[in-house]
Amino acid sequence: MSVPLYQIDAFTTERFRGNPAAVCLLDAPATDAWMQSVAAEMNLSETAFLVAASTAGAYDLRWFTPTVEVDLCGHATLASAHVLWEAQRVPRDESVRFHTRSGTLSAVDGDAAIWLDFPALPSEPVADVPGLAAALGAAPVHVARNIHDHLVEVADAATVRALAPDFELLLAVETRAVVVTAPSDEPGYDFVSRCFAPRAGITEDPVTGSAHCALGPWWAPRVGRNELVGYQASARGGVVHVQVRGDRVALGGRAVTVVRGELV
Repeated sequence: MSVPLYQIDAFTTERFRGNPAAVCLLDAPATDAWMQSVAAEMNLSETAFLVAASTAGAYDLRWFTPTVEVDLCGHATLASAHVLWEAQRVPRDESVRFHTRSGTLSAVDGDAAIWLDFPALPSEPVADVPGLAAALGAAPVHVARNIHDHLVEVADAATVRALAPDFELLLAVETRAVVVTAPSDEPGYDFVSRCFAPRAGITEDPVTGSAHCALGPWWAPRVGRNELVGYQASARGGVVHVQVRGDRVALGGRAVTVVRGELV
């Protein structure tokens, strides 16, 4: 048995930028242990596993880091939609629906971007988190938390870019990830961010779609618009367009195929 396997760079129009994800197209559900082993072998921030559902254009979707299964992942969902259209599993003029641990998500191929319909993740302010500033090596201006992550606003974009966290200390912060953000200092972007997730086996995630489910609702009232553009300032870098729509957000970006092959 062989399994079609793709590696896709998401939230970018250039190869070797954005966030790489592996996408496996399965004929039938696989065991958790097998999927976790494949994700460890791929050693990317996420590997997506897709199984066609009973209705046309719908797929069961699960995401694994090299060490754990996660409840929500933006870039590997973007990559999955890109693969399904490219491999002609779904006509490009039709939407794709994904059944996931975070409910039903969808993707449409727009003129300028693939758009994902995701849940909004509003973040509520919290008291100072012990050890967080020391782990980041920077003083927070605001600290908030949503169901998945801590969101930390710092003074400026230069602070975000210069972060060099102590990941051993960051492991003590009991959320999936710590997302650090500040207003952008470059035209064309409303905010910048970086995302650190050592508890999920990822020191730094290059471009994190699910983090923008929180970043959009955080920055929209501060910027005064519901349509925003974020730049994730990792070494690879990537751009995420965000539209805040009440309890949902639309995440927009492009993807590029880097590898086509098969697991044997």
